[in-house]
Amino acid sequence: MPRKRAATDSGLVSLFLDMLAAERGAALNTLAAYRRDLDDFDAHVTDGGGAVATATTDDLRGYLAALARRGFTASSVARRLSALRQFYRFLYAEGHRKDDPAAAIEGPKRGRSLPKVLTVDDVDRLLTTAREQAGEGERLARERLRRARFVCLIEVLYATGLRVSELVALPIAAARRDARMLLVRGKGNKERLVPLNAAAKAAMADYLAMREEAGLKASKWLFPSFGESGHLTRQHFARDLKTAAVAAGIRADKISPHVLRHAFASHLLQNGADLRIVQTLLGHADISTTQIYTHVLEERLKSLVRDLHPLADEAG
Repeated sequence: MPRKRAATDSGLVSLFLDMLAAERGAALNTLAAYRRDLDDFDAHVTDGGGAVATATTDDLRGYLAALARRGFTASSVARRLSALRQFYRFLYAEGHRKDDPAAAIEGPKRGRSLPKVLTVDDVDRLLTTAREQAGEGERLARERLRRARFVCLIEVLYATGLRVSELVALPIAAARRDARMLLVRGKGNKERLVPLNAAAKAAMADYLAMREEAGLKASKWLFPSFGESGHLTRQHFARDLKTAAVAAGIRADKISPHVLRHAFASHLLQNGADLRIVQTLLGHADISTTQIYTHVLEERLKSLVRDLHPLADEAG
């Protein structure tokens, strides 16, 4: 009997994930995250003699309390609750349940967290260090290619603000010599255009020239790899980025590919970009997601008033 119940739970989760993939265009990483969250909840209710398919509101509240005891942050608990809400809303809408046990649950109170941001000097130091390392001395062709690839990755990331999953999965067509814009396929399979600056285009050209010189086998990916995906992994790039950061005098825990994306957005806003433009460039479906950067706008407005208001010097 327990075996039949477990199969039912597993089947419902699979139906839910199929819906996310088919109707919302959820990426593989997103689907994997939902599965991990739901599997963790399944383990919790199973230990208590229950089942995902018949879980009650009290079961869900008990699970959230258990997460807090396990040391989960409020934002992590809120993410797990979001997955459960969507799952049970789906089961209710599809007629698999007559109620929605997650409907009455309030999420944990969360303070407003600001993104980690590198200064312009930090980014300049990082890019300079990467370029210097790429040009150091005589190296094996494979090592020179690897370093040129890394310079290309960080130049493109800081120039465009791409998600790391979008960056590593860029097609070779993105590096056309006449390209002034990148066509990016983002979340939900939605496409957007992002401009390329001169530094990013030059880094791409240098990297591609080295690829050709090395005689690498043709690939549809800009950053090919021998792994299952066929292209460089997010984890590999993140490791290289931390190593480069330390060489540039930046703490490893202060940087990640996502931090460089934040830097792209914050530095644009600091220099006068409109929040809606930044929303478009980042590929945010909702302006509320981009509004995490309003602290940057607030500082810029204060600076403008301080520097430009005719009576600013008289303020006590």
